[in-house]
Order: sequence, then structure tokens, then C-alpha cells
Amino acid sequence: MVPIGVVSSQRDDLSDDNWGSVESVITIDSPELLHEALLGLDTFSHIEVIYHLHRVPLEEIERGARHPRGRADWPNVGILAQRAKARPNLIGLARCQLLSVDGRTLRVRGLDAVDGSPVLDIKPYLAEFGPIGEIRQPAWSHEVMKDYYRE
Repeated sequence: MVPIGVVSSQRDDLSDDNWGSVESVITIDSPELLHEALLGLDTFSHIEVIYHLHRVPLEEIERGARHPRGRADWPNVGILAQRAKARPNLIGLARCQLLSVDGRTLRVRGLDAVDGSPVLDIKPYLAEFGPIGEIRQPAWSHEVMKDYYRE
């Protein structure tokens, strides 16, 4: 994959919480994408951003199970049952609010990608792609996420 853009953000630390008020800029810098590639994106309130977790050290990649955030009081679960950074392919996925589109520059809020993160793709968020049926998740996951989007 070849990145199509890059994230600029005041957020440079890899900590897990307080992403709710973070505003970032995504600059689409791929010569492969025409200006028209962004046409109509500004009519959506939210987008999904697929990005590379480029600052995770390769020796930290988890291919099995671990306790979320290293907390032994939470269950030992497989990396594919978590949204942790140290994933096998270092791919991040975030839904965030689209504040504006100005040429090849997108301003967003709530994107949990740090400064310099390569952007692999962007998709508009469509309500029809939301979950179908009842959502089920374990109690520990609610505790993990309680401060994630805190402002």
C-alpha cells in the first residue's frame, strides 16, 4: 500500500485516552489522486480514516493474547479481540468528525492518529454501514474506552 496523505496533529504522544477534542489536519498528498477524488466528501459529517500505526516498535507487535493496557485485572484476550496499537499489520481505523474540506486538506476532530501518521484511505461514514442487530461487548471493554474520547 502507498499512503495517500499524512496527519498533522498537536498530538504526538502514543497514550490511549483523551482523543475527543483533538483536532487534526489530513493533507492528501498523493500524486495518484486527482483533486476530484475529494468531491462531495464535505457533504458528510463523519469519515473513516485508515492509517498506518507507524510509530509502534516492531518488537512490540502482539501476535497472540495479552491483558488490555497491561492490566492483569482485565482478561487475557487475543490481539484481534482488542483495538490495541501493537497489531500484526499496524493498521489503525478511526471514525471521526469531518469539520471541513479545503482543497486537499481535511480538518477533523477525534482522530486517534498521532502527528505524521501516514493515511492509507478515507471513506465517508454511512449510517447503513453501522452495526446490524444488537451490539454485545464484554464489560472490560467499556472500562477501557471510558476516557478514550474524553475531551
